Amino acid sequence: MNITMYTDGAARGNPGRGGYGVILMNDNKTKELSQGYKLTTNNRMELMAVIAGLEALKKAGLNITIYSDSQYIVKAVQQGWLNKWMATNFSGGKKNKDLWVKFYNLAKDHQLKFVWVKGHAENPYNNRCDELATAAADGKNLLKDEGYEMNPDQLQL
Repeated sequence: MNITMYTDGAARGNPGRGGYGVILMNDNKTKELSQGYKLTTNNRMELMAVIAGLEALKKAGLNITIYSDSQYIVKAVQQGWLNKWMATNFSGGKKNKDLWVKFYNLAKDHQLKFVWVKGHAENPYNNRCDELATAAADGKNLLKDEGYEMNPDQLQL
C-alpha cells in the first residue's frame, strides 16, 4: 500500500508555543492530524509531525512518501546523518535524541521516501499543514513537550 504524507511544524518563538500538522493520503482517503504544545521548538515540531503521521498508520510494511519543508528532517534521513547519530549514540551534542530515536524505531517498519518541498509556496498540502500547525500552536489544550522541558539545553533550538 502506498501512503502520501505531508508534514509541517511551527513555533511561536523558538522556543515557544508550537504545533504540528499532518495530512495522510491513500487512494481517496485523507486524514488530518494536529497538536499544539506549550513550550517547544520548530525543529521538534517538524519531527513530531512525521512521528505523529507514522504513529497513525495501522499497518507495517507501507511505502510512504513524506513531503516536508524541513531540510533538517529531509537531510538527516537522505544524507545519512541519522544513521551516524544512532551509531554514535548522538555523541557530540546532537539534538532531539528522544524524537530521533522514536522516529528511527517507527521508520523501521516501512519503506520511506522523503521529498523536500519549499515552505509557504504553491503546494496546497504543505500550506494546509502549515495552517494546521499554526492553529494548533495558537489553540487551547496545549500539551507539555516532555522531552524539551525535561532537558531544554540538550535540544535543538
